[in-house]
Amino acid sequence: MTYTKEQYIDLINQALETYLYSVNDGQDIVVDAMRYSVRNGGKCVRPMLVLEFCRVCGGNVEDALPFACALEMIHTYSLIHDDLPCMDDDDMRRGKPSCHKQFGEAYALLAGDGLLTLAFETLTKAKNIDASDIVRAVQTLSERSGVSGMIGGQVIDLLSEDGEPDDALLRRIDRLKTGALIQASVRLGCIAAGVTDEKILKAADVYAQNIGLAFQIVDDILDVTSSTEALGKPVGSDEKNDKVTFVKLLGLEKCKALAEELTGNAVQALDDLPGDTKFLTDFAKALAVRKN
Repeated sequence: MTYTKEQYIDLINQALETYLYSVNDGQDIVVDAMRYSVRNGGKCVRPMLVLEFCRVCGGNVEDALPFACALEMIHTYSLIHDDLPCMDDDDMRRGKPSCHKQFGEAYALLAGDGLLTLAFETLTKAKNIDASDIVRAVQTLSERSGVSGMIGGQVIDLLSEDGEPDDALLRRIDRLKTGALIQASVRLGCIAAGVTDEKILKAADVYAQNIGLAFQIVDDILDVTSSTEALGKPVGSDEKNDKVTFVKLLGLEKCKALAEELTGNAVQALDDLPGDTKFLTDFAKALAVRKN
């Protein structure tokens, strides 16, 4: 069975409601903040990749839902923390007040922590997946979201603010800060399907690496060319903070050409996957030309 983006988003949102369970000891405000942020109109890029890679590799999509939800929890926690005054200090996220503006800084911090820990609890609830593969999933998500992945990328990004990063450093930051979770997404999808074939895993990694970098380049383009209304968050913040981006380094036209080239590389990598890859082809192309 094949799925549309809308069907995947419905599946993901329904599953997230299941895993964001209620608590009754007076700490419900934190769960409210967690739910507020998870529900806040995201594109579900990462969890969709989990589900579609599982499907393409012959797995059961519904079995992969705990893995997909765990990815979305990790991603959402990172956004909550990114918006805090000590980081990017953004008041809006996806067209709504950021978590710390809605619930206060302390509860937002705890909501992010709550989603981080709930993600690993959710991974362990996967059914019809071998325990050894669940361990692989925990290891993969830990590595890609920790200091050797997303958090590490954020650290290098902060350290680079006082210097003049070049193209190589920007690519390194993106590979960790943005790309690591996208790579985790495709890997978790493969793991949910029981894939051990290194050729397939390598193809999944190449796809993820290329769309991850293209995603960040398009983000940089939109920060210059889009509007706050279209993006649902402030634009022009990179220029305001004098931050070096791909657009500042390469210019708009070269960035557009590079995003197109990377998308082509991603699509080519799909030749080594066993199933129908039309969804993943269209997905990569849509990310490269998105307007928000």
